[in-house]
Amino acid sequence: MQVVSISSLKGGVGKTSVTTGLASAALAAGIPTLVVDLDPHADATTALGVQPGEQLDIGRMLKNPRKARLSENVASSGWVSNANGRGAHARVLDVAVGSAYTGIYDRPDLGRRDLRRLSAVLAAGEQYELVLVDCPPSLNGLTRMAWNASDRVVLVAEPGLFSVAGTERTMRAIQLFRKEFAPNLAPAGIVANRVRSGSAEHTFRLGEMESMFGELLLAPHIPEQANWQQIQGAAHAVHHWPGDSAKNAAKLFDTLLENMLSAKSGLRDRRQH
Repeated sequence: MQVVSISSLKGGVGKTSVTTGLASAALAAGIPTLVVDLDPHADATTALGVQPGEQLDIGRMLKNPRKARLSENVASSGWVSNANGRGAHARVLDVAVGSAYTGIYDRPDLGRRDLRRLSAVLAAGEQYELVLVDCPPSLNGLTRMAWNASDRVVLVAEPGLFSVAGTERTMRAIQLFRKEFAPNLAPAGIVANRVRSGSAEHTFRLGEMESMFGELLLAPHIPEQANWQQIQGAAHAVHHWPGDSAKNAAKLFDTLLENMLSAKSGLRDRRQH
């Protein structure tokens, strides 16, 4: 199982959109995947077509992680029926449901014991090959809890001045966190999201990001997509949405997922059924 946190210091850069795009690519590739919606706004839960039911949300699982019973409390994404209805083998995309309750842990002063809560919950997730953790747009307790449970961190940035500066600060924060808490944590890379090809500012900032981050800047970049809000509002996977724009976006996320994951994980070699 590989655990990847999707993080950003700045809100509004499309972090949840990248999380759901990668989840859609994983579902299409047949990779058994769990999305942990750690953002108290729970936008990923909504976009993944999950209606909260009787299962414990992730906040309440974190409250008592040793008794969380992950497999009993995840919800299947509403996208799965579409994927399994296309002549495919059974696909798995589960969601640890988000809620405002997680906000009680989004403090800057969490101790080591609290930082291990998500790791303890995910210890029962051996049925998944990939776990994507959608973090809040901050470096407080929830993000640090996610990093402590993760193998890798993906940073999402828009090619703008404040987002690029925030990404640089987040990279420094990851290095400090590794030294103190998680020596095996590594950055999986940086995703440039909502890129406008005709924008001189975006072209300049992308060049700046290439200079600052080198090979950590992942390819491909994800362009701004006018119908993304519509896709998420309808709780559909981008791979299931009609039209050339969605098809092109799906291909980009397929490539991004492949480039994000290390060859050692074994996920690159999985063939789509």
